[in-house]
Amino acid sequence: MSGNVEFGELRRISGQIRRDIITMLAEASSGHPGGSLSAVEILTALYFQEMKIDPANPSWPARDRFILSKGHGAPVLYATLAEKGFFPREELLTLRKINSRLQGHPDMKKVPGVEMSTGSLGQGLSAAVGMALAGRLDNRDYRVFVLLGDGEVQEGQVWEAAMAAAHYRLDRMIAFLDHNGLQIDGKTSEVMSPEPLDEKFKAFGWHVERINGHSFPEIFAALEKADEVKDKPTMIIAETVKGKGVSFMENQVEWHGSAPNEEQTKQALAELEQEVL
Repeated sequence: MSGNVEFGELRRISGQIRRDIITMLAEASSGHPGGSLSAVEILTALYFQEMKIDPANPSWPARDRFILSKGHGAPVLYATLAEKGFFPREELLTLRKINSRLQGHPDMKKVPGVEMSTGSLGQGLSAAVGMALAGRLDNRDYRVFVLLGDGEVQEGQVWEAAMAAAHYRLDRMIAFLDHNGLQIDGKTSEVMSPEPLDEKFKAFGWHVERINGHSFPEIFAALEKADEVKDKPTMIIAETVKGKGVSFMENQVEWHGSAPNEEQTKQALAELEQEVL
């Protein structure tokens, strides 16, 4: 684990990111709260403790890379980048508005800190493989992180990329799977079960860890193990709660892609304020 940010500070940051997610979605009257809220601790851990990055120099060649493969979770990425200082937090209120850089899916050509334009599900892991291979060819030791959704791994391209990552022994590549159990049409177990995920990724040649995706100690412990693994990519299956932190959103599939109204926004923000007190 790089850096020395205390867990209490990381929890404060994650609370602010959650409040920003709700605020920006309410302002836009559009977007995806459920899978954004479930991934907050993962991105907080990466951006504020783990990754080697420089907001003042987003194209720094030695930087670690992060790809949000489940691109509809853009609100959590935007809120994290703003909190880290890649662009002003005030810009979050332009989410999904005409002429805004912050559209419904992240655009690498417009938003500083976005490494890959994503949104068509299943493609982020392939891009991560390419970046990791490029780092090897350039003799750079940066790491490539990627976040996938559990509905997303129903895509065949994910498994082609998983096979390639193992074949090329990309041990500088670490993937997180946001395992919240829900996708747009319902439970992943009922739509198209991807289980058993541990055994599948192991069979494809990956090192696998399964953790509580809302626990900073478990996230960092898994990352430390990943750094020790040689000649294998690592998959961290993070058990999470869709809509985490907002009582009426938690584990409710209808909040996959619906923005809160004014009353719901007030309740959500009040609950999130209480969580960090």
